[in-house]
Amino acid sequence: MALSQEALLDLYRMLVRIRTFEERVGEMYYEEKLPAFDIAAGPIPGEMHLYSGQEAVAAGVCAHLRPDDPVTSTHRPHGHLIAKGVDLKKIMAEIFGKKTGLCQGKGGHMHLFDPDLHFGCGGIIGGGIPHAVGAALAIKKRGQDRVAVSFFGDGAANIGAFHESVNLAALWKLPVVFVVEDNLYAISVPKAASTAVRSNAERGAAYGIPGVQVDGQDAVAVYEAAKEAVDRARRGEGPSLIEGLCYRYRGHFEGDAEGYLKEGEKASWKEKDPITILGNQLKEQGWLTDSDAEAIQAEMTSLVGEAETFARESAYPAPEEALEHVFA
Repeated sequence: MALSQEALLDLYRMLVRIRTFEERVGEMYYEEKLPAFDIAAGPIPGEMHLYSGQEAVAAGVCAHLRPDDPVTSTHRPHGHLIAKGVDLKKIMAEIFGKKTGLCQGKGGHMHLFDPDLHFGCGGIIGGGIPHAVGAALAIKKRGQDRVAVSFFGDGAANIGAFHESVNLAALWKLPVVFVVEDNLYAISVPKAASTAVRSNAERGAAYGIPGVQVDGQDAVAVYEAAKEAVDRARRGEGPSLIEGLCYRYRGHFEGDAEGYLKEGEKASWKEKDPITILGNQLKEQGWLTDSDAEAIQAEMTSLVGEAETFARESAYPAPEEALEHVFA
């Protein structure tokens, strides 16, 4: 598939947008937390799971989605949020716990919801998989051409909710795409120590649906695989399973000592950086210069800076608001 200059540049800009956002959040997260790591201190208290390194998966899949296509995400959701088009200011304000955030400051960074863009995520491993299947069932019963997408990690592919969800989606021929982000580890446990199959994509065959493994560092490879899966779902031909082999550049959570990594492992993966790979492809086509790349980086730095200013200047919710928007 030959992608246009516009499509490739849009992908590149999204990769840079996600990376710039995540790295700035990573910097701000440690404010007032050091030298002795205090998880409750600073403007961003609590845990933090960042997406740096995995940008090609989110960007490549979400490039094919419409605003009304539902997406479920994980405890590492920022890349999916941004690729789906959610407002950076609202994301950042929620991370800061401010009233102007997506969930009025009550969701933190793992529990986010945007009804306008049909996006939801939570901290329960694999919790979004059956939700996406439920959304796909509603779409089919309404006779719509929307597509549900569920992002989850390789660890979640071993739980019952994954297998039950894929089975029902295949049985009922639902318009849903399952996206496994295989970043080699379920927290600190390597896939080889937890998963009987070499590739989670092989599991598609057990349920009679397409399963494909792609290079999750290559945004174009993800884009092409996702296009086929999304188009198939929109045509009413049922679900697909995509496994993107990728790598997170930061710990499972911020503050993770990463003692489980092999020596030189992270450095070797950074040689296959998604932004560098796509940037080189664009430069080979004559569609991106160094000055163009610098301008894109400057633009994204400015956008993230605006989101940061918005979040810092926004008010916290009043204490009594803790009793609002809850289920009785």
